[in-house]
Amino acid sequence: MTKNISNKKLFFYGLSEMPISIASLPLLTYLPSYYGQDIGISLSAIGTIWLFTRIFDAITDPLIGYWSDKTNTRWGRRRIWMVASVPILVISVYNLFFPNEETVTATDLFIWLALFWLGWTMLLIPYYAWGAELSPDYHERSTITAWRSWLGMFGNVVSKSVPTLALFFFAYGGTREVTQMIGVFMLILIPLTILLTTTNVSEKMDYKPTYIPILKGIKIMWANLPFRRLILAFFLYSTATAISGSTFIFFIRGVLADEKAGIALLLSYYFVNMCAIPVWVWIGKRIEKHTAWIFGMLTYAIVNPFYLLLGPGDLYWMTLGLMITGFGGATSYIFPNSMKADVIDLDKISSGEDRAAIYFAVWSFIIKIAYSFGPWFALMLLAYSSFDPTPGATNSESQLFGLRFIFSLSTTIFMGATILTIYNYPLTKKKHEEIREELEALNN
Repeated sequence: MTKNISNKKLFFYGLSEMPISIASLPLLTYLPSYYGQDIGISLSAIGTIWLFTRIFDAITDPLIGYWSDKTNTRWGRRRIWMVASVPILVISVYNLFFPNEETVTATDLFIWLALFWLGWTMLLIPYYAWGAELSPDYHERSTITAWRSWLGMFGNVVSKSVPTLALFFFAYGGTREVTQMIGVFMLILIPLTILLTTTNVSEKMDYKPTYIPILKGIKIMWANLPFRRLILAFFLYSTATAISGSTFIFFIRGVLADEKAGIALLLSYYFVNMCAIPVWVWIGKRIEKHTAWIFGMLTYAIVNPFYLLLGPGDLYWMTLGLMITGFGGATSYIFPNSMKADVIDLDKISSGEDRAAIYFAVWSFIIKIAYSFGPWFALMLLAYSSFDPTPGATNSESQLFGLRFIFSLSTTIFMGATILTIYNYPLTKKKHEEIREELEALNN
């Protein structure tokens, strides 16, 4: 039997998710629009920059994961990497979110975005690996990811509420203003939350640093069949969200013909996300994790095609659709990461080592490939359809249909493929209990 983790420990551990969650939206949704529509860098250049910086980012993932697993200091092997990420993230966030619009170039965007992704990897991989090591229990792992996700979502909602209130009460807000307000939140929260997490939560110190060479370790990993199913599902799901995220503001501006409603619409989505997380934790304790995730993804597959029918002024229907998918989307913050931890237990039997970071690194690598491919694919299609992103530009119906198709149906197709991939997932609660019994026998 394992002792349950205290709520205090869960709270402080989850705090570092706040800057991660807050950053995810503007990097995918607002920065491409800001640099394209407000600064004037071409869509094809932005798409190419996102592709190559994400490829660079993906290459660093297994390296950081491998080095984190090998790290052995008096402070542990996870927190030290998180602290080291702070100055890199602060410098790159400042230059990305507050550029000199008169002199900034595509090269500047490339440099600061690549540096940001390096700091992001140094924070994310050890942080998520640490979470997988906090408890061996099947359901408590979902509780850990739920606390982390809820706190991240809370920070996300607060950071989106301020621009929304500024727009509502003071008519202050556009893509530039929202981007910079979110940037302020990130500059404050990155050092603050990481400090609170690393000083209030202790690491497991009885780990076994990895000695398996990286290529041999990846070969052992590839023999893990549930792992292969899960990374394919992650790739497809991440591609779907990357396509919709990178075209969201274009859709609001171009199809709904509203220059400033984007942040309020996103707030409705993330607010429902936040409220739904405890509901899905309750549901997840009664059904298999992969089944709960499938139910969540079905909301996207069903709702997104209806976005094809929207036009200027249809904010009510857009809000309703986002709230429905926001409820289902909460599953992606809880169950996939909890399923990762279960797969890592299976690896412990095969490798005899604690290799959580390299697993999270490979998953992150796959997701980042999807996050580079998705925006590149979407922005290239937009450029091919001759869609004009310039504020106030008049686009033909065929150009707008291309935008509608990319935003709605592309997402639906990839989401449906994810559901088919994860259906009948083999690592169930019963199977995981057998794995834990085997691990306990080996440890004894």
